[in-house]
Amino acid sequence: MGGVSLTRDFTTDLPDECLALVFQSLRSGDRKSCSLVCRRWLAVESHSRRLKLRACRALTVAGMEAIARHCPGLRELSVSSCTFGARGIDVVLRGCPLLEDLSIKRLRGLHDPSATADLVAGAASLRSLCLEDLYNGQCFAPFIAGSPNLKTLKLIRCSGDWDPLLQDIAARVPWIVEIHLERLQVTDSGLTALSGCIDLEILRLVKTPECTDAGLATIADRCHRLRKLHIDGWKGNSIGDEGLQAVAQRCAGIRELVLAGLNPTYRSLELIASNCGCLERLALCGSETIGDAEVACIASKCTSLKKLCIKECPVSDQGMEALAAGCPKLVKMTVKRCSGVTPECADRLVASRHGMLAVNLEVNDGSTNDQQQEATEEGSAFEEFGVAAAIGGSELPRPLVDGVGSKGRWPGKKKRAGFFATRRNLVASALRRWSHGSSNSSHSRT
Repeated sequence: MGGVSLTRDFTTDLPDECLALVFQSLRSGDRKSCSLVCRRWLAVESHSRRLKLRACRALTVAGMEAIARHCPGLRELSVSSCTFGARGIDVVLRGCPLLEDLSIKRLRGLHDPSATADLVAGAASLRSLCLEDLYNGQCFAPFIAGSPNLKTLKLIRCSGDWDPLLQDIAARVPWIVEIHLERLQVTDSGLTALSGCIDLEILRLVKTPECTDAGLATIADRCHRLRKLHIDGWKGNSIGDEGLQAVAQRCAGIRELVLAGLNPTYRSLELIASNCGCLERLALCGSETIGDAEVACIASKCTSLKKLCIKECPVSDQGMEALAAGCPKLVKMTVKRCSGVTPECADRLVASRHGMLAVNLEVNDGSTNDQQQEATEEGSAFEEFGVAAAIGGSELPRPLVDGVGSKGRWPGKKKRAGFFATRRNLVASALRRWSHGSSNSSHSRT
């Protein structure tokens, strides 16, 4: 059909390593489905799994030693709500020299200094590390600073002063690319130290009230490769025009910008829109100063913008309609809880772009249009930007759009959403069809 044979399994041309890369891009459910296709897929899929340990409270250091002994090729490990302490992590780090991705969340047993002494001083293969909800997470500081190839570091809701660690990182791991600091005791001193990481491309500052314009300016002064910047100011007003103007003037390559709980004025927003010509994704959330004039500025100057998210800002139909003629590359827009924006305005925007613009509007009564369904599979614009749900609130972060069903459906806009909603299933279903299409395939069904 169409010159393509339906009796041949084209995946036999793929080396196992390439097939494993395909599997790694799928979700867990799709991976399980792929493992049922044939014995070869089962073997490849099983050899490329992540190990995840969640709430395994009966697991001890002896069990972790067994994992290290029998899985020396382990590359990814995620630990959550376990009780074996730092010693259990240590034995894995010593026995799995290829470990690249490590996530440690809510690990107990870190308060005892004797249990955290003499931990491994680093891991040459480690590239990504996440520490979340830890008491005395600083016990891992020598390990972090001693991992020379570390590219991604996420520190989330970990107690204690982290400025000294950031200073050590800047001195010993200067090639780090991504840093995520959330609800952390870190000051401008820590940000000044991080400015020495000149390869930094992604920075997320979420609810770090002691970080101010001065600290952000030092980052902008030296980290000119910055392309993604997320700031949730927690409505503390510690970061404003001064810091954002420094970013606009010295980090012209910014492609993604999320500003939540901040109050930037027209002056700084205009400078960002004018200088950052590569800006493709912009989210403005919980700001009292983002109004119609600011949206009109975005429409006239952000010519590369593809996705725009506005939440809880005093904008109206007048400002939104400026987007009908502006931002020529805009393909997706999410507007949530902006009381001045009406469904009729959203309809007009969609019509003005001849169906090439997807508009997701949620008003204060919770109603959404049909595009809301897209959030279930593709992830809403706010979710993919990583913005917390309650700007300025005290609850734990969660996606701004939860993918709930829409009430009040708008006809004629489901076709494009349906394409994106199924994109993650296309690879798995196509590969299953290829393999199943040949009853004489050399692979036996399990």
